[in-house]
Amino acid sequence: MSYVKTQNHNANLKSNVKYRAYKFSLTIIDLVKDFPQKRAYWIIGDQLLRSSTSIGANLVEAKSSSSRRDFIKFYEIALKSANETIYWLMLLKDSKLVEAGKSEPLITEVKEIGKMIAASLLTLKGKRS
Repeated sequence: MSYVKTQNHNANLKSNVKYRAYKFSLTIIDLVKDFPQKRAYWIIGDQLLRSSTSIGANLVEAKSSSSRRDFIKFYEIALKSANETIYWLMLLKDSKLVEAGKSEPLITEVKEIGKMIAASLLTLKGKRS
C-alpha cells in the first residue's frame, strides 16, 4: 500500500462515525478508570460508561441487521445513547466532579458523533434534501 493510500485511509477512518465512536469509548474508559471510589463518581461513571460504549456497539450491531428498519433502529438507539452521554458529561462538569477542561472536549466530540448519526438517519429515512 502506498503512502497516499494509507493517508487517505487514515483520513477516512477519522471521519467514520464507527471509528470515532470507538475512540470516544476508549477516552471515556480512560476518564472513568481514574475516578475516586465515591458513590457519586461510581454511579455517574457507570452510567457514562454504559451510554458512551452503547453508541459504537449499536452502530456495529446495525451492520448485522436483518432489515433496513432494523438497521435504522440501531442507529436511533446509538443517537439516544449519544444524547444520554451528553447528559452525564454535563452533569459531571456542572457538579464539578470533573473539571471543564476535561469534559468540554468530550462533550464537543459526542455532539459531533451525534450529528453524524443524525445525518445518517435522515439519509436512511429519505428526509435529507
